[in-house]
Amino acid sequence: MIAPALDSGGQPPAAPIRRITVLQGQARVSGRADDELTTILGSCVATCLFDPVAGIGGMNHFLLPEPPDSHDPAQVDVHYGVYLMEILINDMLRHGAGKERLRAHLYGGANLRAGMAPIGTANAAFARSFLERERIPLLRESLGGTQARRIEFRPATGQVRSRVVENRLAREAPPIRRPAQGNGEVELF
Repeated sequence: MIAPALDSGGQPPAAPIRRITVLQGQARVSGRADDELTTILGSCVATCLFDPVAGIGGMNHFLLPEPPDSHDPAQVDVHYGVYLMEILINDMLRHGAGKERLRAHLYGGANLRAGMAPIGTANAAFARSFLERERIPLLRESLGGTQARRIEFRPATGQVRSRVVENRLAREAPPIRRPAQGNGEVELF
């Protein structure tokens, strides 16, 4: 009989991690110990929910909080938090989670550009108020600021790693000054 392989600590080697990317407008649910849900957020918000008893968790990634009043209510647009929160919760319940046992983490909601509408702030406020209305305890959050975040979530255990993404690729260019016809200058952005 051949003995099973052990790591340097005398334990069986861990299964390789299966990384699943969660894009804008998506929600993913899993109970597999080797699954890791991952996303990158700017002004968007990701809600990570988990049921510690059932070992089920999930993540969504929404772009905006709620559709405008002019939006046709018969049209479901999964880029809105109001829909993705319901999709995530319902999918978790189908997988065996109990709503009364759900716990939450919130990430994202940055305002990346000065002078732009504070979409990240609106997304963060919506996510907090939704959890409060649904009586889902918020255990941890990393919301706001001016930098993007990379999120790695282990849905079966509720473990999360949140890292700030340095903004090296999108440097702000200085304004270009060109002489205008006539008097004065024009500043192009």
